[in-house]
Amino acid sequence: MRKIYIDGNSLTIEQVWDVAQNGTNIELTEESKAKVIKCRDYVEKVINDGKIVYGLTTGFGKFARITIPKEQIAELQENLILSHATGVGQNFSIAETRAIMLLRISVLAKGHSGIKLKTLQSLIEMLNKRIHPCIPEKGSVGASGDLAPLSHLALVLLGKGKAEYQGEIITGEEAMKRANITPIKLSAKEGLALNNGTQVMAGVGALALYRAENLCKIADVCAATTVDALLGTPVAYDDLVHMLRPHKGQRISAENLRNLLSESKLRSSHLDCDKVQDPYSLRCTPQVHGAVRDALKYVRTTLEVEINSATDNPLIFPDQDKVISGGNFHGEPLAFAMDTLGIVVSELGNISERRMEQMFNPALNNGLKPFLAARPGLDSGFMIMQLTAASLISENKVLAHPASVDSIPTSANQEDHVSMGTISAVKGRNILDNTQFVLGLELMAGCQALDERNELSSPVLEKVKEKIRTIVEFIEKDRIFTDDINNMKALIDSDSIIKIVNEKINLR
Repeated sequence: MRKIYIDGNSLTIEQVWDVAQNGTNIELTEESKAKVIKCRDYVEKVINDGKIVYGLTTGFGKFARITIPKEQIAELQENLILSHATGVGQNFSIAETRAIMLLRISVLAKGHSGIKLKTLQSLIEMLNKRIHPCIPEKGSVGASGDLAPLSHLALVLLGKGKAEYQGEIITGEEAMKRANITPIKLSAKEGLALNNGTQVMAGVGALALYRAENLCKIADVCAATTVDALLGTPVAYDDLVHMLRPHKGQRISAENLRNLLSESKLRSSHLDCDKVQDPYSLRCTPQVHGAVRDALKYVRTTLEVEINSATDNPLIFPDQDKVISGGNFHGEPLAFAMDTLGIVVSELGNISERRMEQMFNPALNNGLKPFLAARPGLDSGFMIMQLTAASLISENKVLAHPASVDSIPTSANQEDHVSMGTISAVKGRNILDNTQFVLGLELMAGCQALDERNELSSPVLEKVKEKIRTIVEFIEKDRIFTDDINNMKALIDSDSIIKIVNEKINLR
């Protein structure tokens, strides 16, 4: 079985996706093992020397000035996990949970956290054997990282809490027993090593980014389908226009649209019409979709740094004989990035719904039936499906308000500025889910509209339509549409459309 080797420094977004979605196993590099052992040996030396070090021999947060006797250090670490497991709400998905586990492992593999190699290996074994801790979505303020949700992860390592295993929700103790993994007894620093950091917001964020980048490609396919169905013109996508405003994402989107519409017989059928320009939602698609792409580049850069960073506290530097209490757990970089992701992905939905209006409104749709209804009046067609899209994008507008502008002091004002980054990540993912529904509706409508025309669209768009017709039949009369909408969302969230398009053109 293929494995990904973890060294704490070279993890990619694509590898996070692979482990989270495809269940690929992982293993520590030998160099990483050596670093973990060396750091742990230094921790033991600090304790044996009787030094007072935050998190090793003291309480946490506001209790940092209280020194803990050596014989109670193990109890201190377990109490940290028990008391901090205060998450509420629905659990993260299995894929998100796997991403979170992977990123926590990667941080510990850097060799600056002081965890025992045995503890780290047990966490890896949990991931590889598909033990997925039940981690509630709500309860993190994003500094000191994701304390509450990461504590729920650590509970199962201790044989406590709850986990999903082989399709069942069972106790952590039972999951570890069935998988033949011995629960861990924590030693000094190990509790903090497990629950202090940004891996929840980073894990959710990494998966959302991967999906959002694919959604940009799908959005261009949706737009091209709508443009052709509306007898629109691709002249505004000419590279001469976009060279004069050379934002990279804009030029990529325009190139995609040109290629998607190339060789359309439907386009050829109305070359001599008197229509010289289209509404903004069609004509300015590259400018909007391109800006989304460019913003997501910033999000990717931030996440690529974060998933290879040490974010717990204190950090241990054996070579320099230092234990430093810092603030790498603060989620502000991710809070900004994930707020940005939510904002820009919501715009993909906004402009998509406006393109749908062009198809549904008989005053605007160049001879298509009102609301693409087969028998207007008797059938409603897409009339209420547009309401669904309007509802989703309205919800997105509320969710797009940045969480990162808020901060509520906690821990008796010791933690007096927090990031709310995990809220940003969850919001971003929810906006992405909503937008996938909206784009699914647009593509479903675009195919319906193309089928009303007498000429074929471009070869690549006809291939896309052929795929869609395997899950959504042409609407000959009104029916229950919920399953169709859900099926389109699932198709949008897969890579099927991108693969079909890439057989014909290079979708960027």
